Amino acid sequence: MPVRSSRTVPFQPAAGELDLIGRIRARASRAAAPGLRLGIGDDCALLSPRAGEEIAVTTDLTVSGRHFEPAWHPAEAVGHRTLARGLSDLAAMGARPLAAFLSLALPLKLVQNAKTRSAAAWIDRFLDGFIALAEATGTPLAGGDLAESPLFTADVVLVGAVRRGRALLRSGARAGDLLYVTGSIGGSATGLARLRALAEEKPTNSPPRIPARLAAMLAPHLAPQPRLAVGQALVRRRLASAAIDLSDGLSSDLAHICDESGVCAEIDAAALPVHPAATLKQALNGGEDYELLFTAPAVTRVPRSIAGVPVTCIGRILRTRAGRPQMALKTASGTEPLVPRGWQHFAPGKS
Repeated sequence: MPVRSSRTVPFQPAAGELDLIGRIRARASRAAAPGLRLGIGDDCALLSPRAGEEIAVTTDLTVSGRHFEPAWHPAEAVGHRTLARGLSDLAAMGARPLAAFLSLALPLKLVQNAKTRSAAAWIDRFLDGFIALAEATGTPLAGGDLAESPLFTADVVLVGAVRRGRALLRSGARAGDLLYVTGSIGGSATGLARLRALAEEKPTNSPPRIPARLAAMLAPHLAPQPRLAVGQALVRRRLASAAIDLSDGLSSDLAHICDESGVCAEIDAAALPVHPAATLKQALNGGEDYELLFTAPAVTRVPRSIAGVPVTCIGRILRTRAGRPQMALKTASGTEPLVPRGWQHFAPGKS
């Protein structure tokens, strides 16, 4: 497939599936894809990892009304976040991206017989956000599928490569390890709350205009940055013993490390790098920060910054024992059990 410009294709009423495939193919780029031998155009893509690497594969769904609200989230942000979710999983394993596969289930009105230019252009703006992040991270769009559906759904498969036997796992934490987190946490949750307030001030069917003064506050939610360079550095420099990305919330994602490693953990609330606009509750339970949470042996010298991203020690890993909670939060008033209260699909009480 020849390299094409990623600029938005001029608006034209879509003729159907083949037309939309052509528009997506025209947007896809192979400019920075040394691991992709063959992309869009054949029945399968061909990938070529380097010698000594193994393949990492992850998949994520983005569903309208569950992962975003059409009246709140700009289409560009939906596209960015759709890809960022999977890239963050690769980052947590220390993998470099090889290719992305995007399957879309689309309401007919988004691609055909649209009454207005803005309705039909939603997909193009979605692709603006998706492909901008793909190009920034060297992740070629190598294929996918299309289907008509009453509800917008995007399914992204990310394929990455990591040094054989060196992938970061959730199961590697050991008693005595220290616990670290990248960047700041809680920013996505507070950004979502502010975005919702903006949308409810003047309810319409379109996302609200975002004032310049709020752009920085909303960025962690609308345009999270997967920590790919950090994850790869952790592998390359052998710094981490276990890792996970913060997608569901610190309290829930730390529980996954504890479960898989068979350990307990204690967090120091005062050490948490809480986003300036967020509360402690949002930092612990908010989710969608897409930072990395990792452990490292106490003797390991973990730098305060990796790939330009701040790294903060927030606690320690402990042995399991009778009477000890799996997770604990240390505050000025004492130590209390930390209960996972992050996002969970199908949880009781959710609707």
